[in-house]
Amino acid sequence: MEFTLYSSSFCEPCMQTRAVLTEAKRLVPGATMREIDVAGAPEQAEALLIRNTPTVIITNSAGIEVFRAAGVPTLAQVLVAAAKAL
Repeated sequence: MEFTLYSSSFCEPCMQTRAVLTEAKRLVPGATMREIDVAGAPEQAEALLIRNTPTVIITNSAGIEVFRAAGVPTLAQVLVAAAKAL
């Protein structure tokens, strides 16, 4: 399972989201996390219909999206989504 954070520079909510995902990664064995700056990857952001930062996408081991949140998700939301991804 992977937690992907689509972020932008100087985005305070992105920093909050990074902290939530870091804690979720610590609690979920085998989870990975990556961050993509939308300014550096505009084509990828456009292809995935990323309109706001932060946006979090959680995918299962097959790469299928099981959760998407625009804005800062709670730790509980991320953990429930992680359970769905297992």
